[in-house]
Amino acid sequence: MNDVRPPAADFAVRVAACQARIERVLDEVLRLPDPGTERLRDAMRYSTLGAGKRLRPILVYLTGESFGAPLERLDPPAAAVELIHVYSLVHDDLPAMDDDDLRRGRPTCHRAYDEGTAVLVGDALQALAFSVLAHEPMAGTPPEARLEMMRVLARAIGTGGMAGGQAVDLEAVGKTLTVAAVENMHRRKTGALIQGSVLLGALAAGVSGAGELAALAHFGAEIGLAFQIQDDILDVEGDPALLGKSTGADAAHAKPTYPSTAGLEASRARARELRDAAIAALKPLGARAGALAELAHFVVSRAS
Repeated sequence: MNDVRPPAADFAVRVAACQARIERVLDEVLRLPDPGTERLRDAMRYSTLGAGKRLRPILVYLTGESFGAPLERLDPPAAAVELIHVYSLVHDDLPAMDDDDLRRGRPTCHRAYDEGTAVLVGDALQALAFSVLAHEPMAGTPPEARLEMMRVLARAIGTGGMAGGQAVDLEAVGKTLTVAAVENMHRRKTGALIQGSVLLGALAAGVSGAGELAALAHFGAEIGLAFQIQDDILDVEGDPALLGKSTGADAAHAKPTYPSTAGLEASRARARELRDAAIAALKPLGARAGALAELAHFVVSRAS
C-alpha cells in the first residue's frame, strides 16, 4: 500500500461535517448553569472549543453511522470521549507532567489561567463526560447499553488504560525501554481511549454481537497504537505550525518514544503495519467498514 493516501473528497467532507457537529455539541454541553465560578467555566471552554482534530468523536460518529445510528444518538458519546481527551491534555500539559506551553496553537490551560484552575478543569471535564453519558438523551439506546458505554469509558481511562499508561510514561523518563514496553505504554495512554471511542459508537448504535464488537475492538486497538506512533514521528519531524505545538518535546524530556527506541524508518513501517492490521480486522463487517478503513489511512498519513 502507498505510504501517503489523500482522503477521498467525500470522506474529507464527512470528516469536516463531524468536526463541525461536535463543535456545536460541545459548545452546548459546556453552557454550564452552575460552574462554580465563571473562571472555571471559561477555562473549560477555552481548553475544549475551537481547535483539535476531534479524532475520537469522529470515530464515534463513523462507527455508529456505519451501523445505522442517527447522529443525534451519537452526540452524547462523541462529546463524552472528547471531554475526556481534553481533560487528559490539560493535565498532561501541567508542570508536574510535561510542562508544555502550547497546545492546539495557543497557550496551554495552566499558562492561560493558572495551575490550580487547570487541575480543576481536568477534574470537571472528566465528571462532565460521565454526566453526559448518563443523562443526555440517546433515543433508541437501551439502559443496559448506556451502562455498558460508561463501563467501556471507565476502563479506557483507568489504570488499565489512559491513567496507567501515563504512570508508565512518568516512570520511563530517562530510561531505555524495549519496543514492546513502548507499545504497552502507547496502547494504554493513547490507544485505549481510541479503542473505547469505536466501541462507544457501536454500542450507541445497538451493536451487541460478540463477533462484531471483537472486530471493532481489534480495529480500535491497532489504529490507536498507529496513531500514537505517528504522533511520535511528528514530534521528531513535524511542522510546529501544523501541529499547533512545539516539536522535540519528547527528546527534551528524555521520554522514550517509538522513534527513539526503534528508529524512524522502523516506526513508519510499524505504523503502516498496524494500519493494515486494523483494516484487515474490519473484514467481517463488509461494506459497512468503508469509512473506518479510510480513517485508518488518514491516521497514518496525517501531517498534524
